[in-house]
Amino acid sequence: MFRPVLVGLALVVGPAVAAATTVAPSLAEAAPRPVVVKDVSIPPVPLKDLQRSIADDRGVKLGGVGSGLFPAGRRGDYWMVTDRGPNGQVGADKRRTFPIPEFGPAIVQVATRFGVEIKKYVPLVGTSGRPITGLSNQAGHDEVPYTWDGQTALPYNPSGVDTEDLVRTPGGDFWLVDEYGPSLLHVSERGRVLARYVPKGLNLTGADYPVKDTLPAILASRQQNRGFEGLAIDGDTLYLAVQSPLANPDKKTGKSSRVGRILTFSIRAARVTGEYAYRFEDVTTFDPKANGDQSEMKVSGLAHVGGRRLLVDERTDNVARVYQIDLAKATNLLGGPYDDPATTPSLEALADLAGVKVPAKSLVADLSEVAPTLPGKVEGIALLDPRTLVVANDNDFGLGEFGADGRLVDSGVTSRILTIRLPRPVR
Repeated sequence: MFRPVLVGLALVVGPAVAAATTVAPSLAEAAPRPVVVKDVSIPPVPLKDLQRSIADDRGVKLGGVGSGLFPAGRRGDYWMVTDRGPNGQVGADKRRTFPIPEFGPAIVQVATRFGVEIKKYVPLVGTSGRPITGLSNQAGHDEVPYTWDGQTALPYNPSGVDTEDLVRTPGGDFWLVDEYGPSLLHVSERGRVLARYVPKGLNLTGADYPVKDTLPAILASRQQNRGFEGLAIDGDTLYLAVQSPLANPDKKTGKSSRVGRILTFSIRAARVTGEYAYRFEDVTTFDPKANGDQSEMKVSGLAHVGGRRLLVDERTDNVARVYQIDLAKATNLLGGPYDDPATTPSLEALADLAGVKVPAKSLVADLSEVAPTLPGKVEGIALLDPRTLVVANDNDFGLGEFGADGRLVDSGVTSRILTIRLPRPVR
């Protein structure tokens, strides 16, 4: 039984009964391969026990925390982050629903040494100190938000964020990425949004925190729900990955493109310093179950290795693979013609990327083979040491169907953290 205790702005929840599972490598394996050495589940705490302002959580439990994963100091401790909260789509027109519209995205610290303990629950708040929500920001740029049944439109919230990854600095503050803008958020140790960096010309007004439109304007052409999804840190440098190719010059191009973008951002200078093309795998060979739909390919997580080297979580809902890339010799496109929407063909429309050097890329782990029972949507990755990779999945808050009474019929998908031993060190 959980006994929540309020500690400042954080909520600590007692240890869960989830147990660690150790999987030994098969003696029959001829070649070394990655091995799962620990598999734990996040306890399903009722949302109303974590956020007091929720009047009715409709039976929804804590979830979505696998959207981001970052080591939290002591080995086995991690910082995680929820996305915008429980949401779904209903009806022939796929209206975007928010069953708990007052839900506020939160940073969560967990310990996994003995089962799973939720050590801190830190809601994101604005300058006023009030929790922000996960509701859509702007008409025309974001989907119209609706109630749980899709019958009533909800008001937009310019402070709302769809957070998808996080890192923590040695000073204790956080940086998070968001899909709506897409945007980059600077957040204090206690969850206060200090600044939100958005694409130039987005004209986001009325937010309960400072908004700075300093990111390349071309990023505003992100596909719906395909903004920033990966984030990594190396000293003063942040690395940000757009989940999918931009809808540049149009949606059709974005959905068929294999060219994504990764950016670098200087914390000290508070500006973007680099922009690089990322070449997605061909979906026909990556995931035959996707029926040739290239738009199913996504980047959902980053982790820094060393120098300009990163781990990239590239996935569909059926297959997830971790690649290592090196930006050292890649072409820096920042401020060039491919940041101009008038450029023809656009970066996303290029078939051969002639004249653009993409980062060297090599496979580190095929998670679908290493952990075939891992649910879809592997979105959080962390590298603890050269041979220890940790991954987490986004379970979408267990959202399945809602009964006629408005209560959730849980999907049964759990939030899990898997620790993987690599056969050779990542360098």
